Amino acid sequence: MRSAHGFGASFTFTIGATYKALEARADTSKGQDHLPHYNWDGLDAMRLPLRCQLVGIELTGDAIDLPSFRHPTRAAYVLGPERGSLSEPLLERCDFVVKIPTKFCVNVAIAGAIVMYDRVAHMSRFADRPVRAGGPTEPVPQHQFGERFQRNPSEDTG
Repeated sequence: MRSAHGFGASFTFTIGATYKALEARADTSKGQDHLPHYNWDGLDAMRLPLRCQLVGIELTGDAIDLPSFRHPTRAAYVLGPERGSLSEPLLERCDFVVKIPTKFCVNVAIAGAIVMYDRVAHMSRFADRPVRAGGPTEPVPQHQFGERFQRNPSEDTG
């Protein structure tokens, strides 16, 4: 939840979470004070915003590798519990299933942060990476309030 707050998520949610998960002691940013949180009792109770696509993050053989995935504009990401996996009914409800290309499962908080970083990196305007080591030499245009312009998917060619 702390990473979701830091990366500018619109909301967070849990499905059938235990009390321990709801305490969110590691969330020193107090994300629950800054963005809505939904705690659905089960999959049948889950209600996502209109046209919001559900993206499951799971290490399965047929999942899309995260570096090759184009994030939907309106998306909610669901990750399995610590030492667990997404249930088969939940996987069936997902519009996409994506995997982080690691040798084994990583901590769920780390996995969430990796996915959110990838989303921000691919959906925001950042200068292209230079051919050589180091950073860009030209600044990226910014909105008058200091926010980066959002990438227009129609500009993408791949």
